[in-house]
Amino acid sequence: MNDNIFVDSNVWLYLFSEETKKRQKAYELLSKKHFISTQVLAENANVCRNKFHLEITVVKQHIQNLLSNCDVVVIQPDFLEKALSISEKYHYRFYDSLIIATALEADCTVLYSEDLHDKQVVEKKLTIVNPFRGF
Repeated sequence: MNDNIFVDSNVWLYLFSEETKKRQKAYELLSKKHFISTQVLAENANVCRNKFHLEITVVKQHIQNLLSNCDVVVIQPDFLEKALSISEKYHYRFYDSLIIATALEADCTVLYSEDLHDKQVVEKKLTIVNPFRGF
């Protein structure tokens, strides 16, 4: 059985990292079809421009690569209520909870994220996995 895997924003940003192992892992993930959300696209564009100071053309190409290689889930208004419930129950910040809620709505069973609690199971369905564990 293949798991549907959702990949958080922080993982894709390693495509621009000087950390070779993490960058290679991010490229490996990009070679497979995973789920992301419109939030992931927006966060990547924002960090690439404002933190990494990348040129617009580079940011556009990065976003196009994500669009071409991932299944994109559009955040719906009812995801916000689910995110608030997740935030209350699991004590995650709102935007992290929105990532989790969106992954659940996409019927994902795995969420790759470096920032959340590795191996935690949310709603008895979604397992958070740090793809860089051991690096």
